[in-house]
Amino acid sequence: MLKIKNLLVSLEEENKQILKGVNLTVAAGKVHTIMGPNGSGKSTLGYVLAGKSGYEVTGGTVELEGRNILEMEPEERAAAGLFLAFQYPVEIPGVGNMTFLRTAVNAQRKARGEEELSAADFLKEIRARAKALKIDADMLKRPVNMGFSGGEKKRNEILQMSMLEPKMCILDETDSGLDVDAMKLVAEGVNALRTSGRSFLVITHYQRLLNHIKPDVVHIMVDGEIVKTGGPDLALAVENNGYADILAEVA
Repeated sequence: MLKIKNLLVSLEEENKQILKGVNLTVAAGKVHTIMGPNGSGKSTLGYVLAGKSGYEVTGGTVELEGRNILEMEPEERAAAGLFLAFQYPVEIPGVGNMTFLRTAVNAQRKARGEEELSAADFLKEIRARAKALKIDADMLKRPVNMGFSGGEKKRNEILQMSMLEPKMCILDETDSGLDVDAMKLVAEGVNALRTSGRSFLVITHYQRLLNHIKPDVVHIMVDGEIVKTGGPDLALAVENNGYADILAEVA
């Protein structure tokens, strides 16, 4: 699904290298987790995959289902099946949630040569998916994320993911700022979307999210590189012992 080979990335304005040769392969239907200390480059990786400006790729390749996405615009990457759920979802005043979602869904369908959803079909679809995520109708009528709590913003991101049906989902610290109940709701929404044809890259600091979203593979990122890969037990070891042992091992 996703193949990253020796990815080198610098900040454009500061000429500072952040990613120093990331190698990562995510198979279809698998959930991979990236953990690591602050400043290790985890969120930068998510931003670069999605096509955020401000970063310069100085080397390496990134392929989504065999297609080089580094040459694509962000909207082309989205239409190809890439989705990024932000750590801090932005508020968009004046743009209704329903309008935003219908426009996004139909833009992607059009880009893929598919027929656009009618207003009636879209309404039926979004109501069913919102209900599953315990999102009330009032949230759908409001401007995107305006006045939403942290938990509501994250659930709204999962609703977007549910409607867009991406193939490769990147979750950037989705558990950030959530209480236990909100995190469980978000995790349930993610788990409901797990299929053999959809992969996830979950960026997180904490094991607590992984109690609800069970990963197949866990990676540890330190100073712009993935330095250790293992199973779910690796995340538990980090939770219990911190990164000290891994940092010593790398050194």
